[in-house]
Amino acid sequence: MLNFIGAAVGIALGLWVARKRGGNRLDLAHYATIFGIVGFILGAFAMLVIPAPG
Repeated sequence: MLNFIGAAVGIALGLWVARKRGGNRLDLAHYATIFGIVGFILGAFAMLVIPAPG
């Protein structure tokens, strides 16, 4: 589940960074994709490191 949360946060962060840099729609899509992939990988790694509650 953390990997999907990481992907969503990465997409939002990518859109925010691209908008702040004054990018067009293609830049927005590119930044969102790359940040989403990085967020997904970081979330998957966090699921391996952080123990499950309970």
